[in-house]
Amino acid sequence: MRNLLLSAFALVCLLPMNAQTVNTRIYPAEKLAKVKAKADTPTYAPAIKTLMKDADKAMNLTPPSVMDKSMVASSGDKHDYMSMGPYWWPDPSKPDGLPYIRKDGQRNPELSKLDRNRLGDMAKAVTTLGIAYYFSGNEQYAKKAADFLKVWFLDAKTKMNPNLNYGQTIPGRRDGLGRGTGMIDTYCFVEMLDALALLDNSKAMTPAIKKGMKEWFTQFVEWIQTSPVAAEENVAKNNHGLAYDVQLTAYALYIGNKELAAQVLKSFPEKRLFSQIEPDGKQPLELERTTAFGYTLFNLTHMLDMAFIASTEGMDIYNAASGDGRSITAALKFVIPYIGKPQSEWPYQQIKEWDKKQDEACWVLRKASFFDPKAGYEAIGAQHRKTSASSRLNLLYSLE
Repeated sequence: MRNLLLSAFALVCLLPMNAQTVNTRIYPAEKLAKVKAKADTPTYAPAIKTLMKDADKAMNLTPPSVMDKSMVASSGDKHDYMSMGPYWWPDPSKPDGLPYIRKDGQRNPELSKLDRNRLGDMAKAVTTLGIAYYFSGNEQYAKKAADFLKVWFLDAKTKMNPNLNYGQTIPGRRDGLGRGTGMIDTYCFVEMLDALALLDNSKAMTPAIKKGMKEWFTQFVEWIQTSPVAAEENVAKNNHGLAYDVQLTAYALYIGNKELAAQVLKSFPEKRLFSQIEPDGKQPLELERTTAFGYTLFNLTHMLDMAFIASTEGMDIYNAASGDGRSITAALKFVIPYIGKPQSEWPYQQIKEWDKKQDEACWVLRKASFFDPKAGYEAIGAQHRKTSASSRLNLLYSLE
């Protein structure tokens, strides 16, 4: 569910928040308002129509809850979110399969028994409904989005506790305690919070719901800053550590803690970008993976999300560069020569989904073009893009 925005657009992304119409962070609010005014024109009508179809599908979904899982975390509290490391499998050499062993890039279907897929489904539905409400004014979309929020975050009988103590557990290890890597499970909340901003003026987003959501995320931010499990993610040197900063910044801004957000943003280039990107644009820790092309794009997407968030606070992360050339631009230029090429030309591993990741690379370039419209990124992406993205991406990436 990742990210759902061309010449003058780069300027929009760098405008301060008081120039925008809604308090979004990774969606360009001023641009959305202009598109909303022209929603029935041939440029935008098809994508908006598809968006509404997706919202209508979400209307028919039953809001999920952490209480739906059959297993319970070692805490004994079913309200505690629980997921399993996606690349961990039973050890065939052990009678009970424990402890599980790692097979990088191969996802274990047992994941569906726990909360991760349901959390993703919830956040995707809220995001789709929120954007659909913004463009249509249909209060039914807002009401359904609020229903999802109440079940997952607010209702005493069904809500998720604001922690990830049991995220990405590994059967047979750590006595059931989760790992810092579990924080990546909630990255979809970053996009979802923009949808909440788009829903802000709806009747369904009552003062009680707004207050409850702010309280939940206030507690979640406290957990992120104090939990030993979350601390593991903070010190991660790869995409996980970078995504930790993006999440903490987005959530801090949502609850109004601008001081915390500013601290993270100011240290981000040196702490995350320059340490993870080589002068030639390689991301060594992502290139170690069995799906190296995909993880390189994955981390680039997080970098661009942070650049958008920073721009709403009057800060320029996109153009941040070290003395020896480490920067987002360098990371993009490393990827470009492999776009539109056969997998045989990629000198690292990518054990699956080469064509899918090729399309994702084109969308990453489209997103980067908003910051640097003269770099030619959009032309490269348009030349090699073969499939359509989600309705949200089609809409938001068609902005002019």
